[in-house]
Formats: sequence, C-alpha cells, structure tokens
Amino acid sequence: MNNSAHLDTLIEKHHSLQAAIDDEIHRPLPDQTRLTQLKREKLKLKEQISSQTQ
Repeated sequence: MNNSAHLDTLIEKHHSLQAAIDDEIHRPLPDQTRLTQLKREKLKLKEQISSQTQ
C-alpha cells in the first residue's frame, strides 16, 4: 500500500470514528465508557495522520 492510500484509509477510519461518536452522543443515555474508548481511538488515528503528513 502506498503512502497516499494508507493516509486515505486512516482519514476514512477517523471519519468513521467521528460518526460513531456522534451516534453515541445523541443516544438517550450515552455510554461514557464507549465514548472515551472511541475518542482515544480517534486521537491515535489523528496522531498517525499527523505523522504521515509531516
């Protein structure tokens, strides 16, 4: 996988995690543990994306 394709995959996963976070937030009783887990995964992806673009 070339660098551009890998970066595109990371960005796609990042967007997917944001959608999952939004879904969880808008539930009647959001699961705070799941939200924390999703946000941590999203942050890790953001760091990977950042390192790929430098």
